[in-house]
Formats: sequence, structure tokens, C-alpha cells
Amino acid sequence: MTDAVERARRILSAAGLGEDDLVTVRSLDGGTYNAVEELVLTDGRRLILKTPPPPQNPALRHERELLGAEAEFYRGAATVGVPAPRTVALAHGRLLMTACPGTPWHLASLEEAEQRTLRRELGGLVARLHRVTGPGFGYPSGALGPLAPDWRTAFTAMYDAVLADARRFRAWLPRTADEVARTAKTAYDALDEVTVPRLVHFDLWQGNILVERDGAPRVGGLIDGERMFWGDPLADFVSLALLGNIEDDPEILTGYQEGGGQVEFTSAARQRLALYRSYLYLIMLTETVPRAAGDEQVGWVRETVAPQLTAALDELGG
Repeated sequence: MTDAVERARRILSAAGLGEDDLVTVRSLDGGTYNAVEELVLTDGRRLILKTPPPPQNPALRHERELLGAEAEFYRGAATVGVPAPRTVALAHGRLLMTACPGTPWHLASLEEAEQRTLRRELGGLVARLHRVTGPGFGYPSGALGPLAPDWRTAFTAMYDAVLADARRFRAWLPRTADEVARTAKTAYDALDEVTVPRLVHFDLWQGNILVERDGAPRVGGLIDGERMFWGDPLADFVSLALLGNIEDDPEILTGYQEGGGQVEFTSAARQRLALYRSYLYLIMLTETVPRAAGDEQVGWVRETVAPQLTAALDELGG
């Protein structure tokens, strides 16, 4: 019996399913941290199994117990009717979940009009996610400590952690970690406007949005919620407009408002968005070291992401 089959059968048993219900196990591409496999059962059901890397592997500080956070995201999404996987079992350090229909957005062949319609739908779904509130601020995994009573405490700890990672791994940054820290602190007062911890996916790039084609295309599921945290809903606009500006995306903003979301791009809101952009881009630059990224990926991150980090820091400094 192969390791993959044995692993799959163990978690099926933990989920109360028969080990003999397993037909096939297939490794899936696309995961950048956890290993992802598709399990097909005798009744035709497709389940997705995620397995974290060995604990001795180098990782960023917040990348502990991510699968528990992912299960938390799916619980929250279910309460507001947002299409997403449903947890079948969280056992043996692995997460077993249902499979959502569709193809990753960036791999789907979509007309421009279809893209606009989908972005409006997506905005509405994200607004619904943001109705879900949490018991405190920060990462639910406890990787950076317990949830905080206020957003400034939580986010500054998150920001300090990724800068500590950059120093520890000697990651290349366009500015020194100390310079980045000084610039970010100038905008921390804006964080005090956030008083309710809301569900934030924080990784809603097109690869994590499935598009289902059954007639007109629609969103089939929001997946890979492992980076979720309880915090400022504005933070989701960073990955929704990855390497861009959400204010240039009227379809998402219209859908967001139609779904009950409220957003006003005040000076303080723009400062917070710049903080969240810089945080994400710091992660993208730093993680290339522990993940031993190849030359092509490192080159892309330095040429494409680093200028975006610099622009966000300039916005904060300005």
C-alpha cells in the first residue's frame, strides 16, 4: 500500500467513512505550502485532503496550524451561505474537505463581459463573508499568541513577525527591515478605527476562486482559506486587487455594496490598505527563502512584487 493510500484511508476512518470506500488518490497541483490530494470514493464523491509540510521544515512564524484556520474559515463561510468547501474531518494533522465545482479563475476561458459579471458576484460574496465576526483579533491558530482585544495589537504583532522572519531568513527586501518598520509605524494610528473582528480570507487571488460553468459562469467556491484571520475587512481588498488598486475595480466594489458591505476610502482607510499591501508583499518576498524558490520565481517576485512594496511604503511615508 502506498503512503498516499494509507494516509487517505486513515483520515477516511477518522471521518467515520469506510476505508474501503476509497477508489483513487491523485495529487493536485497549485498548493504552494500544503500538499493537496483528491480522493475519489466508490459513491462518486470527490474529497480534498490537505497535508502540512513536516514540522522541521523552515516556515514563516504565522504558518503554524494553518489547517485549523482553514477549517475555521469554512465554518464561517457556511454560516452566510458563501460557496466554499465543507470540513469532513480535521484529524492526524490533516484536513479533509468536500470538493467545490469549477476551475480556478485564472485558468478559465472567460469573455470580458463574463469577467465583469463574476467580479460583481465575487464582491457580494466577500461582503457576506465580512458579516461573520470572531472572538478577537488576529490569527486563530495561536501561532503569534492568543487573539488580541484590539486590531492595533494584533496587526502590529503580525507585521513585526514577518519582519522578524525577513531578518531571520536574510530575505532580500528593497528597503531594510528597520526602514520598513519605521515607515509602517507612522500609519498605526489608522488601525484604531477597526473595532469589530471580521472574517478575512486574505488570499483571494484568482487561483483561489473557482468558476463553475453550468450555463452562465458563476463562482463555484472560495478555497484555500488557510491564511484567514479575524480583523479589518479592508484587508481582503489587497488580494482581490493583487498588485493593483481595488479603487480601480468598480465591479467588485459595486457587488460589495450590493451585498451589504460598507467601504469609504477615507485617508485613514487608504493608510490601512497601504499597510495591508505592504504586509502581503513582505510575506511574498520573504517566503521565497524558506520555500527555496527557484531563480525564475525569485526573479519575478523581485521585479514585480518589490516595486509594489516600495509604492505602498511610499504611500505610508507620504
